[in-house]
Amino acid sequence: MSGFNKPYYAGKELQYIEEAIRLEKLSGNGEFTQRCQNFFEQRYGVKKALLTQSCTAALEMAALLLDIQPGDEVIMPTYTFVSTANAFVLRGAKIVFADSEAQNPNISVAHVAGLITPKTKAIVVVHYAGVACDMASIMELAGRHRLFVVEDAAQAIDSYHHHQPLGSIGHLAAFSFHETKNIISGEGGMLVINDERFIQRAEIIWEKGTNRSAFFRGEVDKYSWVDVGSSFLPSEITAAFLWAQLEQLDFIQSARKRHWQQYWKGLKDMADAGFFKVPAIPEYATSNAHIFYVVTNSPLAQRILLYALKHAGVQAIFHYMPLHQSSFYTQGMAPASLPHAERFAETLIRLPLFVELTPAEIDIVVQAIRTCFEVSKSALAEV
Repeated sequence: MSGFNKPYYAGKELQYIEEAIRLEKLSGNGEFTQRCQNFFEQRYGVKKALLTQSCTAALEMAALLLDIQPGDEVIMPTYTFVSTANAFVLRGAKIVFADSEAQNPNISVAHVAGLITPKTKAIVVVHYAGVACDMASIMELAGRHRLFVVEDAAQAIDSYHHHQPLGSIGHLAAFSFHETKNIISGEGGMLVINDERFIQRAEIIWEKGTNRSAFFRGEVDKYSWVDVGSSFLPSEITAAFLWAQLEQLDFIQSARKRHWQQYWKGLKDMADAGFFKVPAIPEYATSNAHIFYVVTNSPLAQRILLYALKHAGVQAIFHYMPLHQSSFYTQGMAPASLPHAERFAETLIRLPLFVELTPAEIDIVVQAIRTCFEVSKSALAEV
């Protein structure tokens, strides 16, 4: 069968790239950049959206906007990709890792509450698998302690917390359009600014530390170097590709959700029987079908199932290694125990999920899982 992921081409990517070339504007912030940014501002009600080279770049912009200084503490989940931490480490922050919830890999609000100190400046949440963290509790906690909240919404396009789109709730948010995400541009990302005090400076940082955007709007008669910044803009080629994807967002989401539901229906009875767990979606959250995963009952069961899937021709992966255990973070010291995140790292398996996955291919994955557990139902459920 097909591999773990296959980038989806919506159909007009090359047409729009050719159009960008005809417009003779290939550097950033042209026609297609504006279309993409306006799409997010209008559909999801965010105050300002700025395309970036990557989600990592958007997070780096967030760290600059929050004026993170050496010694500032930033709380974030240990169960995340390294970019979440790197963006703040680059500004000299002390990263304070929080555990996952018991029911899903998202950050534990209760644990975060116990980690706040006078040096804490921000909380970064990661909506794992596109499923919302408990944002009502996070925002209440942050407001009480006067902390900033950054949503790492890399996986969370078109997903919601109650009726609020993810990425529109925190002070700042970052999205990814990497080829493994629901909506793609190869590499690419976006910074969302929901707190108006950051909009003007965000544009300056985005434009290499200049007030170039204000100049092109006619607000100043010339532009110059006015702040720190970097080359965060993607090219119009990237934006043109992304626009073709965004035009087909509803179709893409509908296809992925059908696949997610087929996995759910095919595996739910075995999950109910206790052989493994399937994703737990809190009542306040929706799923955008970015990831479908199973959580085995032990590390050994994870290894056995990964082997069985590989033997059946199915490419599945585990996800993530907790950052608090990394050699860079521990510097040779014994890591703290964050048991829920460690358990997910040792037991969670991501299954193939992409637009062009067929029902027959999903059946192959489901049957491989069922066969693996049915070989020795009682034994494998216990290991």
